[in-house]
Amino acid sequence: MKIGIISDTHIGKNMNKLIHFLDEHLKEVDMIIHAGDYKTSEAIKLLQKYKPFLGVWGNVDCNNVKKLLHEKEIIKVNNYHIGIYHGHGTNKTTIMRAYEAFQGFDVDIIVFGHSHQPIIQTKNKVLLLNPGSPIYKRKERWFSYIILQLEENNIDVQLKFWN
Repeated sequence: MKIGIISDTHIGKNMNKLIHFLDEHLKEVDMIIHAGDYKTSEAIKLLQKYKPFLGVWGNVDCNNVKKLLHEKEIIKVNNYHIGIYHGHGTNKTTIMRAYEAFQGFDVDIIVFGHSHQPIIQTKNKVLLLNPGSPIYKRKERWFSYIILQLEENNIDVQLKFWN
């Protein structure tokens, strides 16, 4: 299973940036995971039409987005349990908030966003993935996303950068 992981797209009315990104970088994936901050429900509808999609809402998402998605999800893909949470909140770092959101749950991988800073890290045998943002990089030098390939006995994670 090949999964494209994105977050923090912050798309308003103009979907062209997201469409271009999807066509250019995620054509070959089997599924897309988005870790929140779409800004509008139109972005979700676009992702749902493009590929099998799963996402959570983030702190800048409107009520229309929150009606369509949960704040936190756990899915099972090829015997791996993946927790998805945007990472918003107060106190602690984004990565710690994401990690603690799944305390008491059996997860192998946690996908989060919020900081716009791409991260691949492990903590206590859990793989932590923040894809950054594919179209709204803030202070980062490059746009970024993650390709996660899950096989029965192998995980391949690639952090991708582009201008």
